[in-house]
Amino acid sequence: MSIALASLYVGSASADPSLSVETRRVWSYSHAQSNVPGQKAEIVAHDERTDTLWVAGVAGVDVLERATGKWVSNISVAPYGAVNSVAIHEGIAALAVEATDRTQPGVVLFVSTRTGQRLGAPVTVGALPDMLTFARNGRMVLVANEGTPSPRTSGQPCPVDPPGSVSLIDVWTREVRTLPISTTLPGYAELRQFPATGNGGTRPDMCPYDPEPEYIAIDPRGDKAYVGLQEANGVAVLDLRSRRFERVIGLGLKDFNLPGNGIDPNDQDGAVKLEQVPVKGLYQPDSIAAYEYRGRSYLVMANEGDARDNGSGDGEDERRGSAGGASVEYVPDGSLLGRLTMSNVESSRDNLVAFGGRSFSIRDAAGRIVFDSGNRLDAEAISRGVYDHARSDNKGVEPEGVALMQIDGRVLAFIGLERTTKSAIAIYDVTNPFAAQFLDMVVSDGDISPEGLTAFNVRGRNFLAVANEASDTTSLFEIRLRYKFALK
Repeated sequence: MSIALASLYVGSASADPSLSVETRRVWSYSHAQSNVPGQKAEIVAHDERTDTLWVAGVAGVDVLERATGKWVSNISVAPYGAVNSVAIHEGIAALAVEATDRTQPGVVLFVSTRTGQRLGAPVTVGALPDMLTFARNGRMVLVANEGTPSPRTSGQPCPVDPPGSVSLIDVWTREVRTLPISTTLPGYAELRQFPATGNGGTRPDMCPYDPEPEYIAIDPRGDKAYVGLQEANGVAVLDLRSRRFERVIGLGLKDFNLPGNGIDPNDQDGAVKLEQVPVKGLYQPDSIAAYEYRGRSYLVMANEGDARDNGSGDGEDERRGSAGGASVEYVPDGSLLGRLTMSNVESSRDNLVAFGGRSFSIRDAAGRIVFDSGNRLDAEAISRGVYDHARSDNKGVEPEGVALMQIDGRVLAFIGLERTTKSAIAIYDVTNPFAAQFLDMVVSDGDISPEGLTAFNVRGRNFLAVANEASDTTSLFEIRLRYKFALK
């Protein structure tokens, strides 16, 4: 995750500043204009050396001028498969490419950002490399190999389920070490496992899944990496010095029956209303970012939520209003919760469990929550007229992307909301992780479903680039802080 640095004079220490943020969309580019068949917009990275944006999206990587949004070129990943992620360090771009058969090992391609030419042979990693990032010093690339199972075929009792793993690539030698998430790791029992508590779920009981690495955040000191295990509702801690996993941290449940945590659980009641309900949510973060406060590390997590599923229709997500059966049979048809999608594995009569926290959280390095946005993200989307009521029965606004930006000692968090009627990005001041403050929500016409976000600085100006998955657009915003002072 890129952290941009800039300087801005704050003023006298005797003044009491009131902080606000100003955003300006510089440009938006539709990737349909590149005329590359199948090109999408999912993950975006900035290259300092050429001042270009690299946008990964299935068919390849579109390269855009940062200043103008003009298309420069497309980096094709044929014939290797589909590109899922891109990261850049000092003129070297690393591309994560899944195989055509996603249960087979994928590859990482290295490309010069100046010439667009490949730097050496493809590096083989684990199955379905979904995200990658450079270590702080640029010597290593870390790859989250999700290892998602294939759809189950007729007559096949279980799907093909490759192991989830993390690959460590030495950038200089191209040597690779691929690490599984071992069941013997301390804390492994805190992860969601099948069979789980409750009396529901048939296919997951028969065909257990292993953890599926989703995202990687590097500790500010550069000696640890935090690997998000979204479906398993946990984080694995990787020691980068020994190149071994240390432990696993379970993330627990969010109580939607507490004040400030209320949700709108029904998409067919004709109204959007946030209210407390006797349901808990699995946090299940997608993107994670790390930063430091007073010498300690903290993790910003977008609590999207995601059910375990192999694409065969026998996953764990179920709602009474359409399917009934399993644990959610405890919810009567026609009730307030009758449409809410819940886990048929985790849920029981007195413990209904849904997916996602509909929020973002800040946790310390031990996994303890120090801040959660409650239902503020849903509430702000509602107030701006971009809340998608059709998603109430699923995971609300589905916070997915996270980017951090540092300006004059303040740390801003940008939280991309995947499921709103227009692209919506919440901005928080998270400088003090114990007292994060909402600043604004940016809504942009023509953009839908922000997937990848990156923050960076160019000659003292601060920018946020956003790749929007549904609209296949990339937008660039300039970010400025404004202060008002009450002199004491």
